[in-house]
Amino acid sequence: MTEDLVVTRTLVVPAAELSERFSRSSGPGGQGVNTADSRVELSFDLVGSPSVPGWLRGRMIARLEKRLVDGVLTVAASEHRAQLQNRAAARERLARILREAAAAPPPVRRATKPTKGSQERRIAEKKRRARTKQGRRGDGGWD
Repeated sequence: MTEDLVVTRTLVVPAAELSERFSRSSGPGGQGVNTADSRVELSFDLVGSPSVPGWLRGRMIARLEKRLVDGVLTVAASEHRAQLQNRAAARERLARILREAAAAPPPVRRATKPTKGSQERRIAEKKRRARTKQGRRGDGGWD
């Protein structure tokens, strides 16, 4: 899998900037788990990458600061028995994480006052609820 990692239409991580490590998966799996290096760790140096624009790098680093170790983002995949499937899963996971980190921030919400109609609906609902609770009282009135 020496293909470039397509994160978005504008952000493509070259295969040369990705590094893969293989190791044995943990857990049950029979004899194959003891011999096959099917677990995959995919690493990407976000801080030192020339393929990420500077304006985008700052946003991504801020959003991924808890996941980065010395500026490197690492993703592991060991859910499949085959190394090839784990490689594909790790690439998909890395692309999703980078895509979420690169997403534009949501628009800032401007606070507005409630409309006259919404205020009237709220008061009418409060009165209806009060009448319902008043009917549950033993004396049948306000006290």
